Amino acid sequence: MFRKVLVTAAMLAAFGHAYAAVDVNTANEDALRGIKGIGPAKAKAILDERTAHGPFKDPTDLGKRVKGMGGHTVERLQAEGLAVGPAGAAAGTQVAAAQTKEPAAAVAHDAAQKSAPAVAVKK
Repeated sequence: MFRKVLVTAAMLAAFGHAYAAVDVNTANEDALRGIKGIGPAKAKAILDERTAHGPFKDPTDLGKRVKGMGGHTVERLQAEGLAVGPAGAAAGTQVAAAQTKEPAAAVAHDAAQKSAPAVAVKK
């Protein structure tokens, strides 16, 4: 019985990490590269465009502004865990809090983790 519970918990943890969102408007280069399909060049292009012209409004905006990212590519990246626009705002705040090195922010992040779903960044 214990073995079944352990296997079930492991499967749930694996699925939870697979569906963790990385917000394109707040993620750093490492977080973007953690998305399957985004390499160093594409991550740099996304960050350069975001820095030059501000946050992306929606997936269509991302596809138009970043060279080489059409509609199908953006859809595939969203399936891999990339969040764009208002839907990704809640996940982005948790990722930003996790990247802060201040102790008070870490305490706030821990409290948020207990009340909200976890966001993991693949490395």
